[in-house]
Amino acid sequence: MDFTLSERETYFRDRVRTFIDQQIRPRQEEHDRQHDEGERWKVLPVIEEVKQIAKDQGLWNFFMPPHSGQQHVDDSFEFEGTQLTNLEYALCAEEMGKVGWASECFNCSAPDTGNMEVFHRYGTLEQKERWLKPLMNGEIRSAFLMTEPAVASSDATNIETQMVRDGDEYVINGTKWWSSGVGDPRCAVAIVMGKTNPDAKRHAQQSQILVPMDAPGVTIKRMLSVYGYDHAPHGHGEVVLKDVRVPVENVLLGEGRGFEIAQGRLGPGRIHHCMRTIGVAETGIEAMAKRLLSRVAFGKRIAEFSVWEERIARARIDIEMTRLLCLKAADMMDRAGNKSAQQEIAMIKVQAPNMALKILDDAIQAHGGGGVSGDFGLAHAWAAMRTLRFADGPDEVHNRAIARNEFGKYADYKADTASSGDMAATR
Repeated sequence: MDFTLSERETYFRDRVRTFIDQQIRPRQEEHDRQHDEGERWKVLPVIEEVKQIAKDQGLWNFFMPPHSGQQHVDDSFEFEGTQLTNLEYALCAEEMGKVGWASECFNCSAPDTGNMEVFHRYGTLEQKERWLKPLMNGEIRSAFLMTEPAVASSDATNIETQMVRDGDEYVINGTKWWSSGVGDPRCAVAIVMGKTNPDAKRHAQQSQILVPMDAPGVTIKRMLSVYGYDHAPHGHGEVVLKDVRVPVENVLLGEGRGFEIAQGRLGPGRIHHCMRTIGVAETGIEAMAKRLLSRVAFGKRIAEFSVWEERIARARIDIEMTRLLCLKAADMMDRAGNKSAQQEIAMIKVQAPNMALKILDDAIQAHGGGGVSGDFGLAHAWAAMRTLRFADGPDEVHNRAIARNEFGKYADYKADTASSGDMAATR
């Protein structure tokens, strides 16, 4: 087993790292000023400027893996960008995760990455020309509307949004929330999941339909806060769809294929989040170590207290273990396909956010009162990581899948002796 990075893996990771150090970090103050001034839901000029530089340097659309043998609805559309394998992209995404706005500069932001892959795999040529091309070029943004306030959306079969065919159109009615990206004024299209046939088999009731955000009947009811943060200018919205009409041509892959698409989309999305999370954890341990080395309490540096030595050591161990699991999952996706890596994807989706949360929590503790303020960015990062434990499925769903797989290994096991539950109770 060789853990040495290939020349190509090292090349792209280092190019991304250098670009972030030269073009993004130096403009952090400019970004923050533009972010805090005036209207919350807006396009930040600094990001648009850096996007163009990245595009000119060929650092663009890294996330789309090369064709892996799966049949696409249309193969005539040429996707533009540097298509890396999942393993190659993982190393780049970790670097992007170290600066909150870096991913967008490379056109590698969620939910656009997942949506672009859906268009690429399941979209017709017409759908790609209308929506994938401007997304690919970074001209528009998009949203993925699945979660609903009235049902436990961790089980996608619970989705209640109605999609009723009426001649050459579908009429859509329902309410979605945690619709990430709808606050961005460039958000032009949403992939909406709902039920087209409630009488079909459980996993064939759902469809995914493309809905322009300016279609009559689409209303952003409110933007939701995350532990008090609005995550502007991206944000997460509650969206009401009332008698929204779209042509039947807007259906992706075909009626009743929505659950299938969701499974194909959420796998890569989950691991992309985890890749970036490794970068967040690295910034957390760096901030913690620097703080501990620079502060004195009770006559010595805080770093010299054994409790902090233990926390720093644990943080480094956990980062390294989590990174290896993430890279293993990415490598399996490349070698055997997304479905074969389901177990590893589930494990990393549970492990990565929880690992980062622990490190960020310790970093906040090391910063004292400053840690819970907005001065060091740790509170904001913690809120984002805590939210990630829900995004693309809560811990409980993934733990259930992991446990079921484990129990399945011993399905034929029969106990040789009776358990206590088999004994008659006596007084």
